Amino acid sequence: MKRVLALVYGIAVYVFFFGTFLYAIGFVGRIGVPKTIDSGAVSPALPSAVFDALLLSVFAIQHSVMARQGFKQRWTQIVSWYVERSTYVLAATLALAFVLWQWRPIPNVIWDLRGTFVGSALGILFWVGWAILLLSTFLINHFELFGLQQVLAYARGKEFHRPAFRVPLFYRWIRHPIYLGFVIAFWSAPLMTAGHLLFSVATTGYILVGIYFEERDLIRAYGDLYLEYRRKVPMLVPMGKRYKTKSNATTNAEQGI
Repeated sequence: MKRVLALVYGIAVYVFFFGTFLYAIGFVGRIGVPKTIDSGAVSPALPSAVFDALLLSVFAIQHSVMARQGFKQRWTQIVSWYVERSTYVLAATLALAFVLWQWRPIPNVIWDLRGTFVGSALGILFWVGWAILLLSTFLINHFELFGLQQVLAYARGKEFHRPAFRVPLFYRWIRHPIYLGFVIAFWSAPLMTAGHLLFSVATTGYILVGIYFEERDLIRAYGDLYLEYRRKVPMLVPMGKRYKTKSNATTNAEQGI
């Protein structure tokens, strides 16, 4: 019964996450959702900016603290390791949903390129960013990243081991294509308001800080293999050179970071 409940829990969390993820796309892109980044009651700009910054900090703190290995070691003494990732995804999704729900718009226009060639290009880039993000999760095992593979292994009574290190497709040119997808999507706005700009600046800053802490964990996990990868592959901006693994390290280098 515990195994079945864990599987149901993991599936429910994933459905909640994916629905919120789709809503977030509409929220940022002002597409097909009741509340977007620029809709809702308008308050004075400064109080709204402070409030929105605090909202984003709640998400950033939750996301960063629960992702750290030290926290996970203590947390898994309370929560089963097999549902730890699903619980992390649940907490992160709740924090994101709270941001989307409570966000206060600041509609002052920074630029409006709608109806121009540049605006059309930004509209295309918006979808390119989300596509890069989603595809990158599948390259490194989408279902493990969001906890489904762990609860499925538990339901089947099988052991689940941490993935080995590998660098598929996008990861051969940049170390963090998921984060790059976020950055592209958030900044590709034909209409950029002050609220959207605050959102883009704050999330980009958080991404850079998050990369620093994430890479410390990756170095602890993979040691010299990741250090060599970091020396050869840029963080977010591709420089044209493709990462090549040594032939005797191909197996390890083909499992996700």
